[in-house]
Amino acid sequence: MEANAAIETAKHVLIVFGVVLAFGMLAALLAKRLKMPDVAVLLLIGIAVGPAVAGLVDIKADSALNQVILIFGSCYILFDGGASLRLKVLKQVWITIVVISTIGVLITATITGLAAYYFLEVPLIVAMLLGACIASTDPATLVPIFKQVPIKDRVAQTVMSESAFNDAMGAIVTFTILGVAMGSETFSLGHSAFELCKQAGLGILVGGILGYAAAFLIGHDKYDFLVEYAPLVTLMAVIGAYMEADSLSASGFMAVFVFGIILGNQDAFGFKMDEVEHQRLEEFITTTALIMRMFIFILLGAQVDFALMNKYLVGGAAVVAVMMLVARPLTVFLCAGPDRRSRWSLKELLFMCWTRETGVIPAALAGLLLGMKAPGAEMIASVTFVAVLMTILIQAPTTAWLARRLGLLLNP
Repeated sequence: MEANAAIETAKHVLIVFGVVLAFGMLAALLAKRLKMPDVAVLLLIGIAVGPAVAGLVDIKADSALNQVILIFGSCYILFDGGASLRLKVLKQVWITIVVISTIGVLITATITGLAAYYFLEVPLIVAMLLGACIASTDPATLVPIFKQVPIKDRVAQTVMSESAFNDAMGAIVTFTILGVAMGSETFSLGHSAFELCKQAGLGILVGGILGYAAAFLIGHDKYDFLVEYAPLVTLMAVIGAYMEADSLSASGFMAVFVFGIILGNQDAFGFKMDEVEHQRLEEFITTTALIMRMFIFILLGAQVDFALMNKYLVGGAAVVAVMMLVARPLTVFLCAGPDRRSRWSLKELLFMCWTRETGVIPAALAGLLLGMKAPGAEMIASVTFVAVLMTILIQAPTTAWLARRLGLLLNP
C-alpha cells in the first residue's frame, strides 16, 4: 500500500510539472507577444491554474518539494543575474549598491512600518516587523525583467545587485525585530551590523572561491578538463555555494550571486572558454533559468491565499502604495543621490524609484513568520501577498514603457 501511495504521489507530481511547463510556455509566448516581462504573466497564470480557480496545480507552500523549487530556482536565477554583470560597471556604482542595500532597507522598512501602524492600526512593533519583511527587493523577479528589457548597463546592474545584496539585510532586520516582538532579545545596532557583515562577507568568500574554481576548471588553458561538462559544473557549484554558505550561517543567495559574477567575468581572471563551449553554456543557463522562472512564479501565483489576503486588502493596499510611491523614492534619493562617484542623473534615479518588485524572498519570510506563530503573522502574510501582486502586476509590466520614456533603453 505504501509503495502504491508513493507511486501515486510521484505521478501527481509529474502531472503538476507537466502542467507548469505547458502553461509556462504559453505564458512566455503571450509575454513575448505583449512585449512585457514574463514574470507578471506567469504569476497570473499561476493564479488561474491554482486551487482558487482551476485546481490544476496544488503544491503546498510549506512542502519540501516547494522549498526545493524555490531555493534552487532562486539560486539559479541569481547565478544567471550575477553572470550577466560586468566588474567594470560594478566598480563605478559599488557605493550606491552598498548604501541602498543596507541603509536603504532600514529606510524602506521604517516608512512602510509607520504606514502599517497608521492604516492597519496594529502595534508599532508588529507594524515594523511587516515593514522589515517586505523591505527587500526580489532578485528572482528583477533579474528576469532586466534580462528581457535591455536597460542601460549601470542602472540594470545596480538594481540587480541591490536585489541580491539586500536579502541578507532584510532577513537580519526581520528576525531582529521578531526577537524584540517575542521578548527574547533587545535591539542591538552593533550586533545587527556584525551579523550583516558576517553573512555578507562569508557569502562573498564562498561564492568567490567556488566561482574561481569553476572558472579554472572550464576556462584554464591547460587544466580545463571539465569544459565539456560546464553546464553540470554550474549546477553543482550553485548548489554547493548555497549549501556551504548556509552551513556557515552566511547568505547563500549572496554566495551564488558572487559565484555568477566570477564565472561571468572569468576573462578578468585570465580564463577563457572555447567559443563553441561558451555558447553551449549560455544556452543551457538561459533555458534552465527560464524553467526555474516558470516554476517559481506559477507556484507563487497558485499559492496566493485570497481568503487571508482579503482580511487586510484595503489597508494592505494602502501600505504597499506608500512603500512604492513614498518609501522607495525616498530610499533611492537619500542613498543614491549623494553618490558623487556614480553621478546619477534624475532620469536614472526616477527609474530606480519604480523598480522594487516584491516576490519570492519576502513571501518566504512571511511563510516563516506564519510557521513560527509570530505576532501579527497572519496580517503580515496577507499584506505580503498584496505586495507581491501589486508590485509584480503593476511595476513589472510598465518597466519597458518607463525606461523608454526616460531614454534608458539600449534599443529604443
